[in-house]
Amino acid sequence: MSKLPKQYQWLDGEPGPRILKEALKHYGVQEAAGDADNRVILQWAAEVGLERVYKADSTAWCGLFVSYVAGEAGWEHAPRGNALWARNWLAWGTPVEVPMLGDVLIFDRGKGQGHVGLYVAEDSECYHVLGGNQSNAVNIKRIVKDRLLGARRCRWRISQPKNVRRVRLASTGAISKNEA
Repeated sequence: MSKLPKQYQWLDGEPGPRILKEALKHYGVQEAAGDADNRVILQWAAEVGLERVYKADSTAWCGLFVSYVAGEAGWEHAPRGNALWARNWLAWGTPVEVPMLGDVLIFDRGKGQGHVGLYVAEDSECYHVLGGNQSNAVNIKRIVKDRLLGARRCRWRISQPKNVRRVRLASTGAISKNEA
């Protein structure tokens, strides 16, 4: 049985891209409440070599999540600079003008802050983004398109998967205002 909301259950049948498939495996992972830490999130930090700087799941972890799933998919798991800084993902992969399924999307959060996640779909005003630290969990949120700073695509070793495409969905669901 799918753990995805009904609107996104079609993702269960998608054959790739692999970064998206790896991210979907972690749908629903949440920060621990209060002073506790989710050991799964801390393990992601250890696996990508960030355990010395990432010690608590109360620290922003959207960049950590993308780093972990990129590594699990066989890609370079760190952009130039610290993978925890969402805006550093603007230097990863190949820049693209038109985001498509599985692309890494980098958003502005104001005051120099950013957010990073993966393109799942779009509607007329928002991207549907699979990411970590979205309301303290791995989930899919709608983020207004005009907040997009850039989109990056994996540098395919052989060829781009055939299902990498734009996906249009209905404009339903709340719009995320702050992904922390």
